[in-house]
Amino acid sequence: MYVVVEGPIGVGKTSLAGRLAGRSGAELNLEVVEENPFLAHFYDSPEAYAFQVQVFFLLSRFKQLSALAQPGLWSGNVVSDYLFDKDFIFAAMNLKDAEFALYEDLYSHLSPRLPTPDLVVYLRAEPGLLLSRIEKRGRPFERDMQAAYLTDLTARYDEYFRTYPGQLLTVDASRYDFVGNPDDEHALHAEIEAALRAGRPVGEGAVV
Repeated sequence: MYVVVEGPIGVGKTSLAGRLAGRSGAELNLEVVEENPFLAHFYDSPEAYAFQVQVFFLLSRFKQLSALAQPGLWSGNVVSDYLFDKDFIFAAMNLKDAEFALYEDLYSHLSPRLPTPDLVVYLRAEPGLLLSRIEKRGRPFERDMQAAYLTDLTARYDEYFRTYPGQLLTVDASRYDFVGNPDDEHALHAEIEAALRAGRPVGEGAVV
């Protein structure tokens, strides 16, 4: 089984994905963020670095997720802290005109070649909560993140998942402290397992 945790910046994707993988013995696939050499420059000068940031992420994520479909590189179940389609959400937000057209062409050739998750967990939160979590984790290049940017991003995530065609579980992140409260972690784990059972053919075993 292939499970993805997705949501806007600061919502807790990596923390939840790590806990799900740990509980189930699944392999954990984490996106490359801080290794993007253009990201810090992008936050200082978005228009100048948006295309470089998006192309780096696009190719990095494609290489990572392509490995999921290659025998021998991954075995058993996988939990990932990102969905490939998130790249398009950010690109549509940050790129314009010819740059977006070029990006869209690249994306359209790469996306169909990747595996489809058995379940996507959409962690949703309002910008205020996102800002507090971003401040708490303390990444230097995120220190000037604006509420307006997160509001726009959250709206785009909501719109994308409103018509998402696959198996989806939407979770209000403000309801669960799955990092600091074991009861909340257990409750969310049970909710995810129920969603997996609902989308699993009869006879398949538990995953998380």
